[in-house]
Amino acid sequence: MAGGKKDAAAKEAKAAAKKEKREQARARRRQIWQVFQTQRKEDKLLLPLMIGALVGASALAFIIGLFFDLEWVLLPIGIAVGVLIAVSIFGRRVQASVFAKAEGTPGAAGWVLENMRGQWQVTPGVAGTTHLDAVHRVVGRPGIILVAEGAPHRVKSLLAQEKKRTARVVGTTPIYDIIVGNDEGQVPLKQLQRHLMKLPRNISAAEMASLDARLAALGSRAAAMPKGPLPQGAKLRSVQRTVRRR
Repeated sequence: MAGGKKDAAAKEAKAAAKKEKREQARARRRQIWQVFQTQRKEDKLLLPLMIGALVGASALAFIIGLFFDLEWVLLPIGIAVGVLIAVSIFGRRVQASVFAKAEGTPGAAGWVLENMRGQWQVTPGVAGTTHLDAVHRVVGRPGIILVAEGAPHRVKSLLAQEKKRTARVVGTTPIYDIIVGNDEGQVPLKQLQRHLMKLPRNISAAEMASLDARLAALGSRAAAMPKGPLPQGAKLRSVQRTVRRR
């Protein structure tokens, strides 16, 4: 009797899990469709590029197949490759659109850093001003990266002060400083994640944890700085990830 109840409960739990999974999949598809419709209206080249990729890959596979009498074998492969290229184009153009809308928005660099994949410990707004200039701290395998955003003439001194303050706690650990922007010597917002990924690995994962604990004692010098608004389109990251998986 008890075994029958357990089996029934297990079946119910399994059915509920399947139902939830289906609902999540439907929600993802609806979200992707909404993003596609929005991007299509804003980006007039999206559809021509996606269709061109699909038709081009299919045609190329068919033509190659003609030489080997395998056109009907290679055509489905060409269509599949074309779909993958089209989806990749969609994902990249959505991402470019998100970064374009976020650029210049207070808090945009912090948002990009917090959405990085991998072993990165991000503390946004460790220093800031009432003008919404900010310095964000990232602890990763390269060491410590201080990322500043705001007016260059203000953030340079803010960044220097934070670097000096941090060095007192971390000793010889490498400290990198970055100013986000489009001027010479700055890192554009859309290249920020890639820039950090290219930095050399100088410390281990265990050292990262130790560093983060020591840096927590520094606190924040940005108490007077209101938290920057979330850049428009920030919630699209999950959609971009879903698109890449497909």
